[in-house]
Amino acid sequence: MQELHGFYLEDLEVGQSASYAKTITEADVILFAGISGDDNPVHINAEYAAETMFKERIVHGMFSAALISAVLGTRLPGPGAIYIDQQIKFKAPVHIGDTVTATARVLEINHERRRVTLETICTVKGKVVAEGVATNMVDRRPEGC
Repeated sequence: MQELHGFYLEDLEVGQSASYAKTITEADVILFAGISGDDNPVHINAEYAAETMFKERIVHGMFSAALISAVLGTRLPGPGAIYIDQQIKFKAPVHIGDTVTATARVLEINHERRRVTLETICTVKGKVVAEGVATNMVDRRPEGC
């Protein structure tokens, strides 16, 4: 199972980063509404959304947060890491058809506590739509490896 493991604590360096990008589809929004239970009409009802400050439907903010989870769980630190904490600020709306790029960058490594603090940013066409800081618990490299 070791081949399925991501980075170990000893492999990480401050400044190291990874990204995950996804173009958001109509189906993604509908499925996310169903899975999350968040059926706020600003996400799923075009007529309602047209009357809001956004003038059209917007993607759930937590969908962007889920893309951060994808980076942390699959790329950096990757499989084996445990997501402990996330602070996030939503800065701008995401629309159906936008490509969201979620990036995580290592800010701090606490070897004693096995904690890694990462800057988390989501962008669309270079514009920040969400930003924050995450903490992950990361395994030490097993002895003999």
